[in-house]
Amino acid sequence: MKVTVVVTDITTEAGRQAALAACPNPDILINNAGGPPPGDFRNFTHDMWIAAVEANMLTPIELIKATVDGMIGRRFGRIVNITSSAVKAPIDVLGLSNGARSGLTGFVAGIARKTVAHNVTINNLLPGAFDTDRLKSTIVAAAKAQGKPVEEVHAARMKTVPAGRFGNPDEFGDACAYLCSKQAGYITGQNFLIDGGAYPGTF
Repeated sequence: MKVTVVVTDITTEAGRQAALAACPNPDILINNAGGPPPGDFRNFTHDMWIAAVEANMLTPIELIKATVDGMIGRRFGRIVNITSSAVKAPIDVLGLSNGARSGLTGFVAGIARKTVAHNVTINNLLPGAFDTDRLKSTIVAAAKAQGKPVEEVHAARMKTVPAGRFGNPDEFGDACAYLCSKQAGYITGQNFLIDGGAYPGTF
């Protein structure tokens, strides 16, 4: 298998064109973008809102638009959007993320039930706390803001997860791989939480 690496800003039209030039007819599309910064909504500027919507809502929609008809024509396609557990349980300091990702979720719900008849599924994967550099940086920032040791904040955050630990990135990758497989052809328009039980959900 040949892997082509493209370094680009996927939130721009030129960046999307560069990525699609390297793989013009994908059967699998995984949309993922870094989350916008946390903060008090009173401090969010118009430009910050536009940047959040561009990265976490409009960019995935543009990439879906550019690839879904080809998938329909080939009668196979898997689209997975990496969003956030905050879509299910909004976090007060993540207003930018809550808004933009919820917009994408609503959009997907509208089209996923039309594409599945052509064996093209569209789902969202909602991560909670995973042991990544982003989580580590947010813990360090929280520790600094609270004037507490990093280890103390780290332990307190971990206690909020019923599983008693943070997620392993490999677990996340395996869940995503399943949604991209032929075996997942009967699943579409769903929001899959992978958060160690942090969101209580309903039965």
